[in-house]
Amino acid sequence: MTRTPWPLAFGVFTVIHLVLVVAEASPWDSITKCVLAPILAVWVLRERGPRILALALVFCFFGDLFLTFPWFLAGMGAFALGHVTFIGYFLSRGARAALASWWPAAVVYAVVTVAMVIWLWPGLEQGLRIPVAIYAALLATTATVALAVDRFAGLGALAFLVSDAVIAMGQAEYWQPQPSDLWIMALYLLGIFYLTSASLARERRRSPVR
Repeated sequence: MTRTPWPLAFGVFTVIHLVLVVAEASPWDSITKCVLAPILAVWVLRERGPRILALALVFCFFGDLFLTFPWFLAGMGAFALGHVTFIGYFLSRGARAALASWWPAAVVYAVVTVAMVIWLWPGLEQGLRIPVAIYAALLATTATVALAVDRFAGLGALAFLVSDAVIAMGQAEYWQPQPSDLWIMALYLLGIFYLTSASLARERRRSPVR
């Protein structure tokens, strides 16, 4: 296994960022947030991992950046492109065939996602309802195909989904676990870390010789 400083750097910046979130230390919390996805993208490229995976993380960076302003729809759009890219990556790694064994998970994600959208629908602004429904479908698809390829990647995609569900609950002015920003960021960062690390580990198993 290749030794690399990038996971450690991500861990250090994650701790710093979460402390700043709890302390409500603006704008430093926003600055550190925008550093995190790029660290993982650099890790992928330094490991000669799939560029499509790095691209997904770049979209996550733009999602973080846009939400900092906050440009909610632009941020959601960037993250949506990230999920389309994640989906493309996992499909290219055999998710479609593996779903023959994981179809119950696909059904569970579909049912939960539809139920969540129906529950949120009355509380969402008119202009957010359709975008949130589409984005929720992408989240569920990412979670399904990631799980079909690798369990840890599936765990990461699930954490990502729950993080964004908490955001959506806030947009609908529903109850959120408190402190909501800490839950959102901790789950999101866990999500992208597991998606990245599990994917890179799988790539190394496929091509053990560098």
